[in-house]
This record gives sequence, structure tokens and C-alpha cells, in this order.
Amino acid sequence: MKGQGNVGRILTARDVEAAIRGGAVFAAGGGGWADHGRMLGTAAVNAGEPCIVGMDEVPDDAWIATAAAIGAPGGTTDWQMLGVDYVKAVELLQEELGEPIYGLIIGQNGKSSTMNGWLPSAILGLKVIDAVGDIRAHPTGDMGSIGLANSPEPMIQTAVGGKRAANSYIELCVRGATGKISPILRKAADMAGGFIASCRNPVRASYVREHAALGGISMALELGEAILAAEPRGGAAIIDAICARTGGTLLGEGVVTTKSVVYTPEAFDIGTITIGTGANAKVLHVMNEFMAVVGADGERLATYPDVIATLDDAGVPVSSGDIREGTRLRVLRIAKDRLPLSSSVTDPSVYPPVEQALGIDISSYALGR
Repeated sequence: MKGQGNVGRILTARDVEAAIRGGAVFAAGGGGWADHGRMLGTAAVNAGEPCIVGMDEVPDDAWIATAAAIGAPGGTTDWQMLGVDYVKAVELLQEELGEPIYGLIIGQNGKSSTMNGWLPSAILGLKVIDAVGDIRAHPTGDMGSIGLANSPEPMIQTAVGGKRAANSYIELCVRGATGKISPILRKAADMAGGFIASCRNPVRASYVREHAALGGISMALELGEAILAAEPRGGAAIIDAICARTGGTLLGEGVVTTKSVVYTPEAFDIGTITIGTGANAKVLHVMNEFMAVVGADGERLATYPDVIATLDDAGVPVSSGDIREGTRLRVLRIAKDRLPLSSSVTDPSVYPPVEQALGIDISSYALGR
């Protein structure tokens, strides 16, 4: 299921629903909310003509930035983020850069994050670039920074959002090495209520072409179309369609027996979720998203950058924040060799903070050792 890119076309209301369905699988338990994604996508296709283009259509010297949402997707905080916040974040970055942005990639796919660049495209006339910092959702900005996490080169990052009625609305623009300034945006997300819009890391298209996961938005849209086509036939058909389209496999199913996930001041939801009992138990390690699955015997069954998703009886992916004890779920794995991977995945510097937070090894698997 490797990404191939997309010829230029105008995104439509049908694409909004496909993006939500496909993005929900690649959300890996995070990636925002379907309602938020529907708001962003519907606003975009009604406000203008968001145009998606493949990297083969983009001039090498064009400026491309990453449109992203930062925070914990678990629904544990009182947040507010409007469509205009995504647009304002892009405007702030363009002002600081002093040159126009040609187009936007996204840091990751998700229920809403697949559409993070659509409204700025519609309002400001930018292109939606068919490339992603990471095909699946992940907890830290560095993991979707297309290899910039350890770069000493100064970057620009902006963030906009917060609940107006609670006086938590924030606008900020910072410049510096990505590894140093990314935590500032995450702290701003926490101060704004747990979720904030951002635009960051403008680079030339030639760099994006070499380091991003190309065709990543198309992959979500195509998977979404397969899900939409299967929906009239019910949950089993949807699950079969997901597995057929992605090459994914089911690791097992069972009832959620325990959920131990807490929200941290760094705007992360961290903990574990156990599905099933006895020899069939599966423990999912959560840092906003599902980062690993461990069997009852301690065997590692899936690890980032594998896509890990939980599907209910209707075939709908369930976010980590929405999982409740007593719910029956299936655990889906799409192996990393089925996916286009960006330079961030092979960057050893992105893993220590995540491994420390979770208390497990991830890099050995992700880096292929």
C-alpha cells in the first residue's frame, strides 16, 4: 500500500467523508475527532476550492510548511479550536518567513488531521500537498518533522487556539532548532486547553520530496473510499475491506478489561489498555496513540511505526480516549513494510522521549535493529 502521489484536483464533500474514514485507521488511536475533521473539511469545500497536488507537480524551490494540530486527543480536556485558527497559524508563519507558502503537508493522518491543510488551502489559495510527515499518527511533533528533529537549522513554528470564553486563546510564533522549540508549542497546547493549531517548519519542496512520506493523503482517501463502499454490508465487510486495502492483519479481539491512561502537563495521554484475558490478553501501550502491543507472554506483537488500530463490531476505529472497559474490540496491525516511511522514522533522536514516557523500547524495532 505504498503511496504514489496525486494529480492535481479539487477536493470535494465526498473526500471529506473518505478522509475521516481512512484517516481514522491511520489515526492509530489518536489523530483528532471525526466531528472536528468534518467541520474542517466541510468548511474548506464550501469556502473555496482546496486543491490537492502530488509532489511531482511542485517546483523544487517552492516553500512548503506543515499544518498540524498539537495536543492530546483523549477528550480529557476543555479545548476549543476553530477553523480560523488553522488559517491564522499559516498567516503568522508567512509573515515571519517573509515569503509566500506554496502549499501545506500534514504531520500525520487522522480523523481530523488528514484535513489540517484543507481550510488554509481554500481560504489562502495554497496547495494541499499529497505528502505527510508520518503516514500514521504519533505523539510528538518531532516524529512528523520529516527528519528535522535533530537539525541545528533555525525553523519557524506558530500556534493558534484556545477557549475564548476561558481566556485561554493563544497566538505565538517561535524560531529556533526544531528539537528546542517543538516543546514550546506542546506547552502552549496545554495552556490553551489541550489542543492547538500549528503551522511549522517551512522548507523547500526539494527537501520534502526527499524526506516526506509521499502520497500519504491519497492513501487515507483511497482507504476511506474502500470503507465507504463496504459500509452498506456491515462491520465485518468493513473490517475485511480495511485488511484487503492495507494488507493489515487482526492480532486478536476481546473485551477491554482495564484502562489506565492519564493526561500529563505536556499534553499527552499516557498509559496502557488491556484487551482480553488470560493467554489471549493484549496490552496496548498508549502515548496519545497506540505505540505498541504486547501479548500475554510478553511477546511484542506490534510496534510504531506499524499502524495499530482498535475496531469495534461495526468496523469503526475507536480512539484511545473513547475506549471504555467492557467494550469488545479487535486489534489491527498494518506492518511498517506495507507503508511509505518518512525520514523521521529513521531518525534515532525522536525515540528517547517516547521510550522514557512509556518505559518500553521502540527504537530497536523502528530502526530495524
